Amino acid sequence: MKTAILAAVAAASVAVPAYAQEAGSFAGPHAEVLAGYDSLDTNSVAGTPDGFLYGLGLGYDFQAGSIVYGVEAEVSDSTTERTVAGVKLESDRDLYAGARLGYAMGDTALLYAKVGYTNARIDVDGDGSNGDGIRAGAGLDYKLGGNLFLRGEYRYSNYEADIERHQILGGVGIRF
Repeated sequence: MKTAILAAVAAASVAVPAYAQEAGSFAGPHAEVLAGYDSLDTNSVAGTPDGFLYGLGLGYDFQAGSIVYGVEAEVSDSTTERTVAGVKLESDRDLYAGARLGYAMGDTALLYAKVGYTNARIDVDGDGSNGDGIRAGAGLDYKLGGNLFLRGEYRYSNYEADIERHQILGGVGIRF
């Protein structure tokens, strides 16, 4: 009977997946809440309105030694708006999908660069239009302990119609 119990415990311990990440690992799925500064350069008479950025991100990273690479997606919005000569320009949702490549600096920090496709909605007097573009950026993820991490990031987006966006953000995330 003792042998059967020991065998069952041994089998269960092998069959149960590991829920905690390996120390120093940046691999696996992650999700983050993001907030920061948004500057929309319209290259027009509307100038460069700015505001508060907020959003959610998801991704999956792989790790080979100190090299980390992965895919990510994000949905964000912004309070950025400006009225010029009675015409209201307002930034609306921004969708992003891309890839990132990073270098693990020890067990706690990940320095990375990213690039991908972005699609922003800009409203002019309530009439919205979508602009396709490319986003490039760089940032740092810093582990807090357990599976939590902090993120700091700068990114530049260039859209159709000569519209550019500069964003500086911070975030809190979790790795699963």
